[in-house]
Amino acid sequence: MIKQITLGVDGERRSLSVDTRTTLLDALRERLGVMSAKKGCDHGQCGACTVLLNGRRATTCLALAVSHDGAEIVTAAGLSTGDGLHPVAQAFVDHDSFQCGYCTPGQICSAVGMLAELKAGWPSHVTGRPAGGLAPDDEEIRERMSGNLCRCGAYGNIVAAIKEVAR
Repeated sequence: MIKQITLGVDGERRSLSVDTRTTLLDALRERLGVMSAKKGCDHGQCGACTVLLNGRRATTCLALAVSHDGAEIVTAAGLSTGDGLHPVAQAFVDHDSFQCGYCTPGQICSAVGMLAELKAGWPSHVTGRPAGGLAPDDEEIRERMSGNLCRCGAYGNIVAAIKEVAR
């Protein structure tokens, strides 16, 4: 069955017709040409497809496009402000937080979402620590970013970049 949906992608309203089985990732990449969200594992395990979906981080390979009709989606490409990079993206550059770069858009979106969760006071599911205004330590950042994998192993630099922005 084909359904007409509208998505707000990086500040632009986009309409498209999709099969009801189409994932949000496939709608973004194959139908709308948005290449910032990457297809990694296609099972929600690697985080390469992470975007901000209505302000919260989400893996798009597990989401059906029709379930998010009218949603606002921000990809790593849509995080930039004017001519400059988003502070998290700039910190990734400054700390050399990527090697091949494939996971980087998902890592950046996840980091932005994680920092918003910390600011909102969401507790950690593993450490049990409350967030509320505390700058996260390395362990906390690693736990909260654990859904995003980097095959190149740039985790040390990713943590350093996030830690800088969290201060």
